[in-house]
Amino acid sequence: MKKIAIYFTVFMLVSTISLPVTYGQESNQIELAEGAKSAVLMENSSGTILFDKNAHEQLPPASMTKIMTLLLIMEALDNNIIKLDETVRVSERAASMGGSQIFLEAGEEMKVEDLLKGVAVASGNDASVALAERIAGSEEAFVKKMNEKAKKLGLKNTNFKNTTGLPEEDHYSTAHDMAVMAKKLLQYENITNYTSVYEDYLRKGQKNEFWLVNTNKLVKHYKGVDGLKTGYTNEAKYCLTATAEKNGMRMIAVVMGAKTPKERNANVAKMLDFAYSQFETEQLYDKGHKMSTLQLARADQPELNVVTKTPVTLLKRKGQKLDNLATSMEYDKNIQLPIEEGSQLGTVKVKQGAKVLTEVPLVAEKSVKQGNVWQLFKRTLGNMAHR
Repeated sequence: MKKIAIYFTVFMLVSTISLPVTYGQESNQIELAEGAKSAVLMENSSGTILFDKNAHEQLPPASMTKIMTLLLIMEALDNNIIKLDETVRVSERAASMGGSQIFLEAGEEMKVEDLLKGVAVASGNDASVALAERIAGSEEAFVKKMNEKAKKLGLKNTNFKNTTGLPEEDHYSTAHDMAVMAKKLLQYENITNYTSVYEDYLRKGQKNEFWLVNTNKLVKHYKGVDGLKTGYTNEAKYCLTATAEKNGMRMIAVVMGAKTPKERNANVAKMLDFAYSQFETEQLYDKGHKMSTLQLARADQPELNVVTKTPVTLLKRKGQKLDNLATSMEYDKNIQLPIEEGSQLGTVKVKQGAKVLTEVPLVAEKSVKQGNVWQLFKRTLGNMAHR
């Protein structure tokens, strides 16, 4: 690959957008998550923490572990390592998993999409291991990838020993880290097509037909909830990482160590009630908004638009006016050809003074590759003619 000469057409925007940097300390004075060992309430787009309780305490996450498992599954799908319609043969090890399961049998063949449903809806340990083995060759190799991803995300209080969340020494995470993982997983917008399903069937019409019922009851009983993952073991007690979207604002609520499922669900519902009654978001830019244009000296196309990967939004109290924000863009220094559509080229940051309020990736609007000699020659002649 060759480094390319790039000239930036960059805009610095200063608009009158007054926004507290964090709401956590203020919100912690409100009685939320009283029955939980730890909890976090996060606005998804900006990553702003609205409430936290012992958010960095290392605790067993139980089946919430599968948020990271699902993240790596979605990445594998995105990178064409696996395909939804391909068939996976179930190993004896995968079939032997205890706890929550979809009752896979050794030697059984099941499509990736059905296994994905088994993980996302029914929290199937057997389905998790089957997909992990398909993606990485073994569960151990997949777990290594899980820990590498946690490190890449900056999660210092998370360590995985398995893909399922079954009890194991030195297998732990925190409410904060689970929220960060959930935020990353939600970048794959179609994940909620699975986590929002309340009931479905596997092996439909066969003798071993299996009824899938979502372990997250809030999917059915709280308007706007469309994921993500429950968890329970004797050690972890009742856990839930939930997400909901209302009025264009997506929230992530994490509860760990509740005494009962009813208490867990009530804690999450109260956190979401607080968020949606007190806060709203203001969108600055749509997803795919053109932020700048790169002039490409050696590519097959002379220009490339740089666009936002996700909407750029800010969180505020309801009715609050925003002012004195600066929007700036930073680009990777070593951009190389070819550039794939959707590949990250930099970031757009919205600041208030020196504080970064939100940060969104900037990506290539389309693919470009190295220009051939004839293309570059014609462009040079054209540039000379316009001088």
